[in-house]
Amino acid sequence: MSERIALDLLDPKAVRKRARTVAIGALIVAAAFGGLLGLLAGRTAGLVTAAIFAVPLLLLAWSEARRRVWLEGHVLSVRAFGTRSVDLHTADQLDLLVTDVRGTRTVGLFVRGGGKAINLALAIYAGTGGREQGVLPLRKLADVLAGRGDAPGLVFSELLVAQLRAEARGLAAADRPLYKLGSLAPTGRLAQKLNPEAISRFVATLDQS
Repeated sequence: MSERIALDLLDPKAVRKRARTVAIGALIVAAAFGGLLGLLAGRTAGLVTAAIFAVPLLLLAWSEARRRVWLEGHVLSVRAFGTRSVDLHTADQLDLLVTDVRGTRTVGLFVRGGGKAINLALAIYAGTGGREQGVLPLRKLADVLAGRGDAPGLVFSELLVAQLRAEARGLAAADRPLYKLGSLAPTGRLAQKLNPEAISRFVATLDQS
């Protein structure tokens, strides 16, 4: 039986704390809008409005608190309300996805296969620091991606190996490959996929350095 490797970038306690903050904020916003509309249009309208604002945000908070990501063999899985799994060896699509929210950039491996998609956070950066996946998860991911035997798999595998080498050399976050790639994405966009050819050229440059 394959070993299950946890790929949760943030500590579960921190995730639950953030989810509670979102839930409290949702209730405050819902109460404010519901109370205002209740004064203008009656109690029923106020309650409906409160529910419209509260329910989606509470579901988001609950999903965030439950979210777990892991790698078992060459199958990547994520659990929230249910569980989605993608076999990395047969995935149809591999991309590097960069999200930018109020100056905090998340660099993720976006995979799609079997009609399902997962965005695996590889690193989160704010300023010149951040948080990255550990040595064991990156090593396992690199091995699994190399096992695909195709060009995209090899490129991403080499990228993760270069990240491991940078960490082993004690380089600052700003000098590591994932940070540099994340910096290539233009600002002002919530989420964007980096051009595969640009990633390949970048990785080739790392090989030459």
